[in-house]
Amino acid sequence: MVYFCQVVTIILLSIFMETNIDNQEVIFEGRLENFVCTLATCPITLTTEIIGGRWKPMIIFMIANQIQRFGQMQRTLPAISKKMLTQELRDLERNGIIHREIFPEIPPRVEYSLTEWGKAALPILQTMAEWGGKYRSGGLPNGH
Repeated sequence: MVYFCQVVTIILLSIFMETNIDNQEVIFEGRLENFVCTLATCPITLTTEIIGGRWKPMIIFMIANQIQRFGQMQRTLPAISKKMLTQELRDLERNGIIHREIFPEIPPRVEYSLTEWGKAALPILQTMAEWGGKYRSGGLPNGH
């Protein structure tokens, strides 16, 4: 599993960044470092654990587009259960992607917003959405 992660990460980095994959040395953000990828250290695996999955990307996009309350989210994603939506929101909050604000009203009102980390994830999700759209339509870059 570690070897697969190393290969996938190095391939992806060589596509998206300036790299030198000899001896697993990778130029990352302008500096040369020894790149050893394991499940614990792989930045792609970490990113997908934090913002990946079936529901988290859609939840992040909803919050970014002013769908900030639990009931609104559940109506927008009718296939998600209350338990799963609650779990995903808690995970995103625990990982610092969203902020949960409770208003002292009767009944209590809760709204979610993106943190700076959440806002920083939007370009990643946008790129994923564009890639998924191209993949679905069969149109790969450069006519392949």
